Amino acid sequence: MSMAKAVFLDRDGTLMEEVEYCADPARVRVYPGVSGALRRIKEAGWKAFIVTNQSGIGRGLMTEEQYRLVQEELLRQLGAGVIDGVYFCPDPPGVPSTRRKPAPGMVWEAALAYNIDLPRSYFIGDKRADIECGQRAGVRTIQVLTGYGTQQRCSPDFLARDFAEAAAVVLEADASRPGGK
Repeated sequence: MSMAKAVFLDRDGTLMEEVEYCADPARVRVYPGVSGALRRIKEAGWKAFIVTNQSGIGRGLMTEEQYRLVQEELLRQLGAGVIDGVYFCPDPPGVPSTRRKPAPGMVWEAALAYNIDLPRSYFIGDKRADIECGQRAGVRTIQVLTGYGTQQRCSPDFLARDFAEAAAVVLEADASRPGGK
């Protein structure tokens, strides 16, 4: 059985507008171009996973039910079938965790569950923790200049103006690799 290629996606600031500790589905605003870019990724044979820290739960700023309602609204706005799985970590900073980004635990969980070829995969995010998570997991990284990406610079493999441009980088790089398509 061949291994799948995947994009691992940060949520807040990457797919949707950054709303600190978003606990209200009415505040979910998907960035322009995200839904179409995700459809193109899926049509090209990629798996797509959301990998998100949600420390607001661990900090007592929102409940897990509030998180789930926000996540449901995000998935509704993105459209059916574009996300294969969602992994979240409620741990607050300072608590030892193998799952809280920049730790790669959530990426490894998805890779194991879905037979993902990590060296062929990407992590797309706006924060240093996203890029470091991807690097620790052994995937290529793309920092988008939305959300915290407007303020933080790190050392990703690629920089992209927004998610749509990041998706284009993934698809172009894949098309140029032997056996990419």
